[in-house]
Amino acid sequence: MFTTSSSRVLVFSLFSNVAFAALPLVNFDRMGTVGLAGAFAGLDLFQNASSAPAFDPATSTIFSRSTHGALTRLASTNIGGRILTSCIMKDILYVAGNFSSIGTTSASNVASFTPASGSWAPLGSNGPNGEVYATFCDTADDKVWVGGTFSSPGLNVAVWDPKTGTWSQPPFVGLSGAQAKVLSITTNASDLSVFFAGSFVTTFPGDGVALNGTNNPNVPFSQGATPFSSSLVPIPLGDAQVEGSPSTSDTKFSNIQNILCPSGADGAGNTWFAADSSTALVTVRTFSFISVNGVRLGNTFQSDHGTTGFSVTTIPDNNLQILSYRDPVTGQTQSCSDLCPLSLDSSLLYQDFLFDNTQNITGVQIKLSRFTGTAAGLHILQLLSSGAFASSVDSNNGLSCFAPNPSNTTRTGDWRTKIANTDIAGTTQTVLVADVDVGTSAANGPTLTWIPYVSASGNYDINLLVPGCTNFQDCSSRTSVKVTVFPGEGTQPSVATVNQQNEDDAVVLLYSGPVLPSSPDFVVTITMTLADNPAGSGQAGKYEIVADRVQLVLKSIGNLTSNGSGSTSGSAQRPNSGFGFFEWPRSLTITDADATKTLPNSTLTALDVVGIDMFKGAGGSNGLSFAQPSAITSVVHHSSGSIYLGGDFMLSSGSASGSAHLVGFKNGVLASLSNDGLNGPVTSLLLNDDQLYVGGSFSDTLSGSMGATLKGIALYNIGSNSWSSLGAGLDGPVTSLSLVNDQVLVAGNFTQVLSAGNRGVPAAGLATWNITKGAWVNNGGFVVGSLTHVGNETSSTQLIAGNVVAARKVGASGLVMLKNGNSKTGPSITPLGVQLDALPKSSTPTTLRRRSPIHSSAWISHLFRSKLFSRQTTISRLPPLSASVPAPAPAILAGAFWTNSSSSAEVVIIGGNFSFFVPGSSNPSEAIAIYDPVAATIQGLQGTQLNGTVRSLLVDGKLLYIGGEFTIPGTNTNGLAVFDLTTQTWDTSVPPLRNLSNSSVIVRSVSKSSSRENTIIVAGTFSRADALPCQSICQYDTSSKQWSALGSGIRGEVASIAYGGDGQDILVASGSIALSDNTVSNVVQFSFSNETWVALGTAGELPGPVSAIEVNNGNISSVFAAGRSSDGSSSFLSFWNGVKWTALGSSLQGSTTVSQLIMVPLQDTHSANGVIEPDRMLMISGLLSDSTFGNASAALFDGQTIIPYIQASLANGSPGAVASLFRSFPTFSFSQRHFLAVGVVILISIAIAAGVVFFIVLIGILWTLLSRRDDKLAKFDGAEGDDDDSTHYRPSSLLEHINAATRTTILGTGPFTNDENEEKINHDSHDPFGPDASNYIRAETPSDAVGGILAEETSRPAHARYSFDGAGEGELPISAGAELEVLDDRDPAWWYARDVRTGQEGVVPAAYLY
Repeated sequence: MFTTSSSRVLVFSLFSNVAFAALPLVNFDRMGTVGLAGAFAGLDLFQNASSAPAFDPATSTIFSRSTHGALTRLASTNIGGRILTSCIMKDILYVAGNFSSIGTTSASNVASFTPASGSWAPLGSNGPNGEVYATFCDTADDKVWVGGTFSSPGLNVAVWDPKTGTWSQPPFVGLSGAQAKVLSITTNASDLSVFFAGSFVTTFPGDGVALNGTNNPNVPFSQGATPFSSSLVPIPLGDAQVEGSPSTSDTKFSNIQNILCPSGADGAGNTWFAADSSTALVTVRTFSFISVNGVRLGNTFQSDHGTTGFSVTTIPDNNLQILSYRDPVTGQTQSCSDLCPLSLDSSLLYQDFLFDNTQNITGVQIKLSRFTGTAAGLHILQLLSSGAFASSVDSNNGLSCFAPNPSNTTRTGDWRTKIANTDIAGTTQTVLVADVDVGTSAANGPTLTWIPYVSASGNYDINLLVPGCTNFQDCSSRTSVKVTVFPGEGTQPSVATVNQQNEDDAVVLLYSGPVLPSSPDFVVTITMTLADNPAGSGQAGKYEIVADRVQLVLKSIGNLTSNGSGSTSGSAQRPNSGFGFFEWPRSLTITDADATKTLPNSTLTALDVVGIDMFKGAGGSNGLSFAQPSAITSVVHHSSGSIYLGGDFMLSSGSASGSAHLVGFKNGVLASLSNDGLNGPVTSLLLNDDQLYVGGSFSDTLSGSMGATLKGIALYNIGSNSWSSLGAGLDGPVTSLSLVNDQVLVAGNFTQVLSAGNRGVPAAGLATWNITKGAWVNNGGFVVGSLTHVGNETSSTQLIAGNVVAARKVGASGLVMLKNGNSKTGPSITPLGVQLDALPKSSTPTTLRRRSPIHSSAWISHLFRSKLFSRQTTISRLPPLSASVPAPAPAILAGAFWTNSSSSAEVVIIGGNFSFFVPGSSNPSEAIAIYDPVAATIQGLQGTQLNGTVRSLLVDGKLLYIGGEFTIPGTNTNGLAVFDLTTQTWDTSVPPLRNLSNSSVIVRSVSKSSSRENTIIVAGTFSRADALPCQSICQYDTSSKQWSALGSGIRGEVASIAYGGDGQDILVASGSIALSDNTVSNVVQFSFSNETWVALGTAGELPGPVSAIEVNNGNISSVFAAGRSSDGSSSFLSFWNGVKWTALGSSLQGSTTVSQLIMVPLQDTHSANGVIEPDRMLMISGLLSDSTFGNASAALFDGQTIIPYIQASLANGSPGAVASLFRSFPTFSFSQRHFLAVGVVILISIAIAAGVVFFIVLIGILWTLLSRRDDKLAKFDGAEGDDDDSTHYRPSSLLEHINAATRTTILGTGPFTNDENEEKINHDSHDPFGPDASNYIRAETPSDAVGGILAEETSRPAHARYSFDGAGEGELPISAGAELEVLDDRDPAWWYARDVRTGQEGVVPAAYLY
């Protein structure tokens, strides 16, 4: 199983560089958390008909891989071309291989790509005339090095200068011999030299010495040491506390100080014995920190005494150390820990045991746990330094054993001792400090020069140890210093400026390179002065500079003699040939070097011995021929100085004799790795700290120690000298490795990642290993092919290239999570963070289920109730359901969301055709899983696993209902199972489903209507529920745990279920169906209220079985169906408008298979039409083929046009399918809310308020004018003029004026135009326009004639959701928002209602009311 990176979740905004104006913006967020499941390994959004152009595997295609893994195609080569290597410098990408063109650009084997402009360009006109295998972007010199098999402009090596735009040969002309090819170009760990590897031969005059010094002649030779270890200066222990306990009572052998630097041979006064029959502890404490690289132990060979086994623990960290040593018998490098062997061979004066890395410690404790005779004993005990050292404090520069003189210092100016306590109890830190007046020049300030004793020439790192100012409480006075290093006679000094204001102890690298040994004529010096521009402002007008120690860390020895003993032997000159490895120091300025001939010794470096030893070990003859076509393909340089070389070779002699395909170079000699390497060629090495990742064509170590679990890739742990597998490897060879974001990218010619038992997970050509999790993870992108190269493009992006069959931007094992994006980025897509396995499955074609969640709403045209129950054609034989889209494992066919009440975390439950291994488990989980999208972790269900395929999921409270085609071993479960998510147990109390003739039960839908609290609806292909006849669809009562049929039942097969009506009280089923009276209708509806089935439409209206159904937002008069014709020759998409089915004029071709229809909301809108409202679209999912856009896995339909939306691919590159889109919100609103800016709202509010005030004032003025006119008219009517009460009916306030005007408007009369009307109105018991709003006059209606009381008792209130023109006979016209009374709702589609305002009655569409 693949898992993911950590807490890190992979998220994609697809096609960030492409505008998505052509694609509708689906509002995924409105649906809650949304998942898209199917049978796919990769997917893209559809951009246009050429958004996924065909790939020609005869060409080589290069992709850019984003931080999260999304792939973007850059270009392809000519047919037959190959891209093999790349590097980047100054935002320009250099790509090389064997091609004549890339994209539309003609280029010979090397080309550059500018990401900013997206343009390719050739590199000059006289580039390499042959295949290029290696590139190296040298940012230090602003050059591009290439290596391969070519003759011009250099011999197999060439250099491109971007500044001048020219090619040139390298400063050493080129490399030749053997197969004459360069396969790798890289640098050493310090970036001071360039390494070349491949199949070539170099030649030096012979017996040359890279550096003109020799090892310390005072160090006696021992076969138990190496030239490297014997070059390490022992640390003087004269002032250290050294104890041996328990010690012998024999005073001749009881003084352990005698073995620190014995003055004579093994014996009395020069040897120490432990007490008889006891395990002894030898403890060395210095009470100050020292840098230690190992221990040197010399055994005693006195009678009845000797040590045979020991261990070393460092102080104060109390860590048991892993030691490496040369086996004196075999010459092989070995490692040990808790029981290290000490030889009893008296010819060995001592043996050196080195730590993996230099340790900064205060002492060691050596446990002598095994011995021969009566007691353990030692003749020599020394602590080996990291190379050499010198302290500013003279008392710390004791004489090292075997050294002619100690390290020392010279000083000018006033220096004083300063002591500080450390974090280790009893341990102090002593340094020298000098106070300098602020403003003093470096020439007039104090100086201190360290003169370390260096015993051997070699390549060293020279470090300055700067104590932290916190412990010394002098941070405010610290400043910066200038340090000058003179490493050897005739070499240029190295100058560095060091800031000493560090709060904690620091180690500052001053110089890295060759250093000559101490001699009467030369000594290494490191001089410190005040910096030219001191940092800080000092304290009280003074700076303080601090001098502690210098440390020389030996990286490799400088003596390259033929016998490897560390001293020159003889004076006869003979050529030294090297194979496959060549080092070129950047600092060399030699103009006459020609590596195709004999190179001068002045070019010879300490590491060129690698090639010399490889030549000898690989069986080179006269520098020209080999027993086999050997090559070194990859080289890495470890920080310890060790080098690791991989390739195609076998070593038959030398220190690493018997090694194959991978070897180390440690302590100056070739060294075999654990189990002698690998049993096949190595093509790529990748170093990550102490982890060495190895890729190639192998399956195990050479000795077969890993059980063939290293197929194609392996991990070698440098510290423990041990091998580890990455799962069980890959099913093909690896060509390239790259490291990014704690992940190892693996490219090659493979199709699967293997797990235990060689179970395969699809990974065609590209795989990703997560270092932290120790597991294979999702690649992010998806590619199928044979890849030749993977490399870093930037610090966070990569390039992959090879012969590609198919590719998609997003890679995922059957599931992605979707969130809103925008028109520029598209939706945000998070792939499944784990990779599922592909278990061997039955050969029976796998089919997809139709998931039927509760969805959407709709707009429909005129309905005619009289046609709702038209006569249907009846037949007895039903056509079978069409085959669903293939879903080869791993495929996810169903999903559901569940929130764990204990953790409040929402998880995704997925089901389908897959398996996986939970880390730490040897048994696979199958068909169903619980996935945490936040942590990107997966777990299976506890207990017995399903045996088969899951097609439908429903979470109801704590119970998970699982439908599909499966059984559970040991139970009678068949196609339907129930699992308690809280107790993690199977609920076996549900009576099983059965089918005729013991054929398979297939449950395609498990759902629930919100109108039925305790009812689960199960549909598919079955005949009984336990003993109950219940064909194809049945309901399960969760309270009584009983099955029952839905009404009179149906026959046939159900493919899909949806719900509609008020509160989902109508169920719509689709498939190949007939009612109980043999009425054929592949879409039928069931009313829960009256327990009846009716057919939707006539048999001839739909050409065949329906595989997917969708009810638009519960509107039973807006239904969509998709399927295949009965003869399987064509596909269809149809729309039910409440009266009849209408074929939607789609261009879907006959090979189309639709697995799901679902209405989705939009962020924007589409053009209005009579089928689908502008705020939504119908998503069509499955395996779609269209004459206009080709293949797609999901499309959007706006009522007029099918718009391709998603393209998916299977693991083999063939078209994939989307099975279902599922969501966490059971219901949601399609309505779009748009908000104005706050400022606009304020302006509108002010305008409205001003308008209202103006309107009120205007009405008052008009009413006053009218009232005055009435007064004038009244003067001509004496009767009216004498009516004193007339003033009572005139409005006495502004509000009364408004009220009167309103009455006038509504009643159509003037304000008090006659006394009769005025009196009638004013003598009512209350104002008809008062707050009770009982201001309508109900007309006489038929229901009133029958009896209003009865109607009121049986009616219920409702409101109109939409306007309806009611043009048909008996129909009631209504306006959106109108208040209605429903008088008869027994028909599921048309209700009889009364308009409360007008009193009119008639039928209206049921879906138009709420």
